[in-house]
Amino acid sequence: MSAGQAAGEEAGAAAASPALPRVLSALFYGTCSFLIVLVNKALLSAYSFPSPMFLGIGQMAATILILYVSKLNKIVHFPDFDKSIPVKLFPLPLIYVGNHLSGLSSTSKLSLPMFTVLRKFTIPLTLLLEIIILGKRYPLNIIVSVFAIILGAFIAAGSDLSFNLEGYIFVLLNDIFTAANGVYTKQKIDPKELGKYGVLFYNACFMVIPTVIISFSTGDFQQATHFQHWTNFLFVFQFILSCLLGFLLMYSTVLCSHYNSALTTTVVGAIKNISIAYIGMLIGGDYIFSMLNFVGLNICMAGGLRYSFLTLRGNSKPAQPGDEENALPVSKS
Repeated sequence: MSAGQAAGEEAGAAAASPALPRVLSALFYGTCSFLIVLVNKALLSAYSFPSPMFLGIGQMAATILILYVSKLNKIVHFPDFDKSIPVKLFPLPLIYVGNHLSGLSSTSKLSLPMFTVLRKFTIPLTLLLEIIILGKRYPLNIIVSVFAIILGAFIAAGSDLSFNLEGYIFVLLNDIFTAANGVYTKQKIDPKELGKYGVLFYNACFMVIPTVIISFSTGDFQQATHFQHWTNFLFVFQFILSCLLGFLLMYSTVLCSHYNSALTTTVVGAIKNISIAYIGMLIGGDYIFSMLNFVGLNICMAGGLRYSFLTLRGNSKPAQPGDEENALPVSKS
């Protein structure tokens, strides 16, 4: 066996082996994302907790505490802080704060169907940023699957295409920040940079300070501290559970981006949202059936499932610019 053939077989084995971690990390992310929606809905709706930003601070604090204790006990490893850390992490903390603020501002200014449609633009923006920033290439069938999801979202909201310029601006900014967060996270989790745990820990450290300042200045923090249910054991349990799930969601997002791509992580999030809509049809009680909406949801789900199938089959593995050059010596031998 020639050296070129051996190298080719090793490369093939390397490409095939991550299949299980890719699937499990995507399922882990989807599950965490689904569960935190349920818990947060109970806190913010059932208990009428008035401070979503304070909840976000709790989730960041849980992330910092868990990772710091794990590092002290040598369970996880990431670089100690030095003056190069902010440079290596930049611009992730700014993107996350922008994502958080634009998300809070956009939700209240648009109807839910229109908000859902515009949030789907995160997917093509992620694809575009991966091509520009990470130099990846995707085949046509993946791009078609992505745009099928967007088409389905437009059809689902066809009867409610209301126009609100301020809401549009905020939600499209939210899309840009979300896409940039996914792509830059993928870039920064390289072991040569900060690694998975380093990105999680230092990003949370840098994010928590401006978020606390904003929470104080808007009165969000004061509302949280004066909330009446802090003596309610069930509420406190669900608050702590939300904080832990916040850490797991951040971790699963990084893990999914590590084993797959930022685009796959975004598509999994979209499939999760569509699944919640399906569940709402059956047990929520607040879903109003519309044929246009139902057809659009099915097109969205078909595009998401098609993307998932292509990803698992391996056709969607993003090609790096140097892949063809690296493959030439193997093909000649």
